[in-house]
This record gives sequence, structure tokens and C-alpha cells, in this order.
Amino acid sequence: MMGSRKSQTLASSLVTNINHAMAKLVDIWDSIGIMEDQRIERMQTVKKYIEDLLKDMITEEESLRHRIKTSIITTRKQLETLSLELSLEPYKVEEDLTVLQLEKNLRCHLEALQKEKAERLRELSDLSQQDEELCVTLCATPYYIPTGSMPSQTQLQELREHIKQLSKEKEGRVKVFSGLREDIRILMDEMGHEPETSLERDSVCSDTDIFLLTHENIKALKLLLSQLEMKKESLISSRDKLKDRAMSLWNRLSCPDEEAEEFKQEPLGTLCDDIRRWQGVVDRLELLQRTKLEEVIDKVRQELVVFWDKCMFGPEKREPFNVHFCDVNYTEELLGLHDSELLMVKQFYEEAHPLLEIVEKWERNWALYQDFERKAADPTRFSNRGGALLKESKDRAKVQKLLPKLEEDLKCRVEVWEKNKGSPFLIRGQKVMEYISKQWEEHRSQKDKEKNDRMSKKSDNSQFKTPSKRPHGAANNSVTPSKIRKTPNQPSLRTTTMSSSSTSSVSSTFLCVPGKPPLSAKQKVKTLEASPAPRTPLQEFNSDKKLIPITYSDFTNELSRKASHDAVLNSTVKDVL
Repeated sequence: MMGSRKSQTLASSLVTNINHAMAKLVDIWDSIGIMEDQRIERMQTVKKYIEDLLKDMITEEESLRHRIKTSIITTRKQLETLSLELSLEPYKVEEDLTVLQLEKNLRCHLEALQKEKAERLRELSDLSQQDEELCVTLCATPYYIPTGSMPSQTQLQELREHIKQLSKEKEGRVKVFSGLREDIRILMDEMGHEPETSLERDSVCSDTDIFLLTHENIKALKLLLSQLEMKKESLISSRDKLKDRAMSLWNRLSCPDEEAEEFKQEPLGTLCDDIRRWQGVVDRLELLQRTKLEEVIDKVRQELVVFWDKCMFGPEKREPFNVHFCDVNYTEELLGLHDSELLMVKQFYEEAHPLLEIVEKWERNWALYQDFERKAADPTRFSNRGGALLKESKDRAKVQKLLPKLEEDLKCRVEVWEKNKGSPFLIRGQKVMEYISKQWEEHRSQKDKEKNDRMSKKSDNSQFKTPSKRPHGAANNSVTPSKIRKTPNQPSLRTTTMSSSSTSSVSSTFLCVPGKPPLSAKQKVKTLEASPAPRTPLQEFNSDKKLIPITYSDFTNELSRKASHDAVLNSTVKDVL
């Protein structure tokens, strides 16, 4: 409202100024003496000039208004297009705006969108370049944005995340590549291996960008590293074999210790250098060996016998080599045959070592068990008062528990061995379980023989036994077992826990009741035949004289039965009977 009043005042002032100017012109014309006709002509000129000036001004303002309207239309169209390209919402025009204000707002918003478009395009260009470089290095697929299209903010954000992931992937692969190449370089240096293939040369090259960080290249480097590790192991094995060969030759040839400096030297160079050094030592010793064939072959034969014994080989394993073992024609070919046989036996020993250890452990405990059995038959052991009996009892219980465990473990391991090897595992020419069963059978036979010998000895002693005289003035006819005196030929009774009936029967065997003659040998044999000793399960199973495999569990099965009047559960009672 205020602006409208000022413009009206300014328009009124303009009219007033024109009237004043025309009045001055009239005064000037009057003073000059210009006539009416000329005055009218001049006034028309002034009028025409003012009208033309105003007309020109009006035309210019009309043109301005047209340009503003055209600009509004064009700007609106551009805004719609840019909003679509930039994936933005259409611009909403404010209400109650003049044409000039509308044009200005539209123009400012258009400039902002154009600036955002330029920034997006620039960022897209930078991100696309980074993405392309990473994808080329990693052989990955670039993030797809259609060519010539305007990326949205979502697409730009996804492209940033894609580049971020590729950067992390590149960092990880660079670390893997660096580690692999460093390991390969170290292995080659340790072995003294010179690069042969292009891959090997590239892997030790100092240029870090020579490899594309692809999965295929990583696999190739890992494969190369694995091959080099296998080669290193092969070289180490060759070096160790040469060293062992040199040591073996050194011991065979009985070389003086002061000449063994090369054996004490630490490897200073590469594996290849070390192998060449040991190869030279072996060559020198083998040359020396050719001059001492007889002595060397004899030492190999001694070592061969030692390993035959360690492997518990029987005649079937040793006899095939006897033709060479007894050969006195000492040649290099004969030495080679002995070396091959010794190598084969050593390899077998390495493979069968766990089984052989169990067998040796069983034999040690088996010897302890037999020793305990012999001690149990010795009556003098009860005179010990130093705690040895208690320790012996504990040790015997340990052995009795350990033997069946060892036999079961050995049985399972031998089954696995025979399944894998397809051949039986023999101990001194016998299968393991047959060997163990034979040991138990021989032990049982020995105990039966000892028992029969004792019974025969008792029968012989009782045949010549005279009745003992009653002491003079005895009060009764009964004699207590505790007062019986042992004769030199009478076997000592062991301290055992028996029933009263067993005690009385045993006592009556050695006591002479007054008024009755002693039991004759013939009558005693008949009595023993009438009441045979209980048979163990092993005796029942082997009554047909066939060898049946048994173990410690079978041997001690009788001990687990319930006690009865005719069951014998104690070895000392067996001895008395």
C-alpha cells in the first residue's frame, strides 16, 4: 500500500514537472517572439518526443514482462526435467507471488538443481574411476549404472559401499599375496632354488603391482608354495638319508672320531649346498668301503641279526636270506643285498614298533606272573616279616589285571594291522594270539606236572611212614594237629583258609591214630583215584587234546565261581591235596 502511494505521488510529480517545463517553453517562446504557428509546431515536436519516449519505454517494459513469463515457463519445464533426472519431488510454487518473485524463486531453485546435478556427475565420475581400477585389480564386476543416466543418491551410496568393500577385499588380498610371496622367497632362499618358471620369477619380483589380486593368482601362489614345501621336505629327506648313510658308513668303517668334524658342522648354506656336502662325504666313505667289504658286510650282518631279534622274526622270515647271509664271496652286490634287507627290516620295525612294544610289555609281565607263581609254591616265603609279602601281593594283583588288558589291546591292534596289510602279524613264526595261548597252555601243563609230581612224592613218603608213639602217660588218645612234628621228607603245609572238614581230612593223612596201622600206599592211591581233583574249564575244553586259544581271563575263570565243598579256589589247597 505504501509503495502504491509513492508511485502515484511520483506520477503526479512527473505531470507537474511536464507542465512546468511546457510553461517555461512558452515563456521562452514569448520572449523570443515566436509566433503562434511556430509555437504550435514546436509544442507538437515536444509532444511527439515525449510520446515516442514513453512509447519506447512501454515497449521495453512489455518486452520485459514477456521475457519474465517465458522464463517462468522455461524454468518450470527445466525444473520438472531435472527433478525427474535427480529422482526428486516436483517443485511446489508458493501462492500469492508476483510474476517477478515467481520467476526469481524458480530460477534460484533451478540453479540449485543444476549445481546438484553437476556435483553428482562429478562424484559419479570419480567413484566410477575408483571402482574400475579396483575391479581391474581384483578382476571383479563393476557396479552397473547405465551410461548417460543421472545417478540417484541411492545409487551413489551403493557405489560408495561397493568401492568400500572392494577396498577391504584388496587390502586382504594384498596381505595374502605379500605373505605368500614372502614365504615363497624364504623357501627358495632356504633351498637355494633358482626361479625356473614365469610364475616363480614373478613371485620373487620386487614389483608389488606385477600380480593381479585375483583368486586364480592366489590359488596359483598357494599351489607354488605347496610344491616348494614338498620339495623342501624332499630335500630335507634326501639330506637326512645321506647323513644317515654317512653315519652308517662311518660306524661300519670304524673311522676315528677326530675325523668326524663334518658330522658336527651345522648347515651354513642352503639345503642344496648341504646335500652336495653330504653327498661328497658319502661318496668318499663308499669308496673307502669298497676296500673293506668283508669287514663291512660282517657288521651289516650283526646289525641285521639285532633287528631280526627286535622284530621277533621267526625262521620263515630269516631263512630266505640265509643263502646271502652265509655267502663268503664278499662283493659290492652282496653288500647291496644286505643293505636292502636291512632297510626292509628297519622299515618293518618302524611300522610295527607300537605292536612290538605291547608284545614286549606282555612278555615282561608274563615273566613277572610266572615268577609270582613260582614264589607262591615256595613255603619259605611265609617266614618273611619285612612287608615283602604285602608288596608281592599288590604287584601280583597289578600283573593279573594288566595281562588281560594287554592281550585285548594287542588283539584289536593286530586285527587292524592284518586288515590293512592283508598279511598275518607273526611273532617268532606264530600268530600273536596263538603264541599267547601256547604260553598259557604250557604254563597250565607245567602246573599240572608239578602237581602230579607232588602227589606222587606224597604217596611215596606215606608208604614208608611209621606210626608215631604216644607220649608216656598221655591222658587221652587224641592228638592235635598243632603238635605234629614235621619230618624231613614231609612237605610243609601252607597257611591257607580251609573248611574244618578239609583240615581234618588233611590232618588224618599225616597222623597215625594209636591202635590203627597207617594208611598204605595202595589204599591211598585208591582213595585219590576215587575222589579226583576238580577240573578247570581249560582242562574240560582241552580234554580232546586239541590246542584251543586261551587267555588269562579263561585261565582265571575258575576263581570267579562260587565256593563249594568240591571247588578248589586256592593254589595252596591244590598243593596240599
